[in-house]
Amino acid sequence: MATIAPPQPTNTTEITDKLPTEIKDKVQELRALFAEGNEIGLKALDNLIARAGQSGGQIGQEPPVPITNAGRIGLRQGKVSELTVIAPFAEGGAKRLRALLKALGANFGAAGDKVGTLHDMRFVFFDNDTRMLFCTAYDGDWDTYIDDFVAKIPDELDLVFSTTEGWPGLRTPGIKDHIAGFQINAEAWYVASPNLTVAETKKLEREGKALDEFLDKIAEPA
Repeated sequence: MATIAPPQPTNTTEITDKLPTEIKDKVQELRALFAEGNEIGLKALDNLIARAGQSGGQIGQEPPVPITNAGRIGLRQGKVSELTVIAPFAEGGAKRLRALLKALGANFGAAGDKVGTLHDMRFVFFDNDTRMLFCTAYDGDWDTYIDDFVAKIPDELDLVFSTTEGWPGLRTPGIKDHIAGFQINAEAWYVASPNLTVAETKKLEREGKALDEFLDKIAEPA
């Protein structure tokens, strides 16, 4: 049975001292905060700092595609934005929505495909079915995305969100204020392909499939 080698001793002080002042201050602040926690977290942080230093990585460098603002609320990375809503269920709402999602095979794809800019959509029930976490990733600006909901899938989303407390209806004036009131910015977010929209991703999938079929065909024996 293979064994996992223990982490090598780290010298974070030596590595930290070589950093630019701004990044050095951030690293020292992180170490002070994690020192207030437990030994596991502090050790993991020191290992990561040492590993970055030994590999020549840039500690604290800006990501290749920086996180920006999605518009009114939410984060954006490249062309892709995030929306995270936590809403309380109305009485019996969790039971109704669970039955609906089960009837749909736990897949809201038919509605999502109508929007065209929607990467994914998730529904999570928690706190003993008293609250719902609703998350999506989408292309572009927040206001345009909500406008697409209103124009393309109003009945589908009214059916879903009628199960939450105080839902006024997607066609109601002020609906954007209502949604934004329950939306929470993500603290951090990762997108594997931030520069690809849904349409571009599907185009690449089609082209890849066509290329594979072509290569298979020319590889067939005469």
